[in-house]
Amino acid sequence: MKTKLIDWPTFIGALVLLLGVTLPLIIFPEAGKEVVSQANTFMTENFGVLYMIMGFVIFAFLVYVAFSKNGSIKLGDEGEKPEFNTFSWAAMLFAAGIGSSILYWAVIEWAYYYQGPPFGVEPGSKEAIQWASAYGMFHWGPIAWAIYTLPALPIAYFYYVRKKPVLKVSEAVRPVLGDSVDGPLGNVIDVLFMFGLLGGAGTTLALGTPMIAQGINSLTGIPANLGLKTVIMLLCTLIFAISSYSGLKRGIKVLSDVNLWLSIFLLAFIFIFGPTRFISETTFNALGILADNFFKMATWMEPFGNLGQFESTSFPEYWTIFYWAWWLVYAPFVGLFVARISRGRTIRQMVLGTMVYGTLGCVLFFGIMGNFGLYMQLTGQFDAIAFMDANGAPATIVEIINQLPLAKFMVLIFTVLAIIFLATTFDSSSYILASVVQKNVEGEPLRWNRLFWAFALCLMPLALMFLGGLDTLQTASIVGGFPLIVIMFLLAWSFMKASNTDIRESDDYEPSTIHIRRWKNRKKKKKRSALEALEDKPDQD
Repeated sequence: MKTKLIDWPTFIGALVLLLGVTLPLIIFPEAGKEVVSQANTFMTENFGVLYMIMGFVIFAFLVYVAFSKNGSIKLGDEGEKPEFNTFSWAAMLFAAGIGSSILYWAVIEWAYYYQGPPFGVEPGSKEAIQWASAYGMFHWGPIAWAIYTLPALPIAYFYYVRKKPVLKVSEAVRPVLGDSVDGPLGNVIDVLFMFGLLGGAGTTLALGTPMIAQGINSLTGIPANLGLKTVIMLLCTLIFAISSYSGLKRGIKVLSDVNLWLSIFLLAFIFIFGPTRFISETTFNALGILADNFFKMATWMEPFGNLGQFESTSFPEYWTIFYWAWWLVYAPFVGLFVARISRGRTIRQMVLGTMVYGTLGCVLFFGIMGNFGLYMQLTGQFDAIAFMDANGAPATIVEIINQLPLAKFMVLIFTVLAIIFLATTFDSSSYILASVVQKNVEGEPLRWNRLFWAFALCLMPLALMFLGGLDTLQTASIVGGFPLIVIMFLLAWSFMKASNTDIRESDDYEPSTIHIRRWKNRKKKKKRSALEALEDKPDQD
């Protein structure tokens, strides 16, 4: 094993932090859950506005970058074509960024907004129905994908333009923090990122595993108990371990392509054989509501709650702030992965592609699957809310799919898709975790390193699942991810500082595509010419 390539302080630091958080939760589950819950409440109530500002500013910043001269920078050498075709590229970034959580929330999120709508709207009213169909698209829309995309800017720039063979968040902030990232500060930045990802992965497992278990229960009658959930988690671990071990092109790319084709089939089937007109009209109407109220939704903080005669619903804290915090802990991972697969594209293509393809995919899932469930509720064909109150969300999601024609077959497709979605997220995660703990990455991270993090991603959530502590780990990761707000600011500053410096020193760039490498070659020639001139200069003595 090539252990010399491993950045051991980061490797060990991430494991120590993860064990330091999870072991107390295993030993003292109730007390640990209470402490983490209080910390989360304190953070969201007192610093929630920072998350809201962060989301809006990142979105505005990326729109500016995409249409500025910085957006024309080519990630790679002059004339180099994209490493992956657009279909596979979009499939990989979508599967890595969303995972099986999209299948969970797209089907059922409307029910929570229908019962507890924003802006003081009466629950169950016609206005509540309209917000219920639109708010999921907002939470999984442009701001979410902007948060995901920001870390990709400096990471991709240093990896493909300045040819730094390091996939680390700490390396991406070097222009701002200087050589201090080579010491403990850099290790802390990378460890915080890894802890956030490991905790966020626990969330994905917490949502995906019970849903898959309910799908298997519907198909086979096997009880959706702890034993079945354990088997599912181990099966998913095996799939993404094999995929991660196979590498980016043979494993992750193939799995992501299969994932996208299955998604297209499932959505097309629901759209064609479901209430097509209702889905079309409601989705189009939701997009109009989103466009008309985007800035209102992005800045609403309910500041007058619990003042005088006003009553707080805590909607921003429960939903928008929670989502922005969740996207934040995943952002460095998704950014690293998007950066890794974007070779040959321009900054503009990477930014707009990620935001547009990511948002479009989520709109289709929420528009088709969510509005199908809403239609069942409004027409009385299936009372999803009453069923959820009695049986929980995972069982309700599968039962909504059971309302389709060819119900058993569609539940099978849905369950297989959920397994693959979970696997694609985790194989991408283990690939990036392995990259972060290596001093340099020439081609692929070490295979044993990828396998180690594939199983590490499973073992901690598996232990906590037996104790019912997965949601606590997720909350702990969000609390621990709070410093990432500062790191996101440093990443933006770092990219602008580095790219603007290179552009200023490059005096002949093409408006459509800037090839920084040509500037570097020219700079070397100028330096050599200057040295030759000095050598030819007569002696002054």
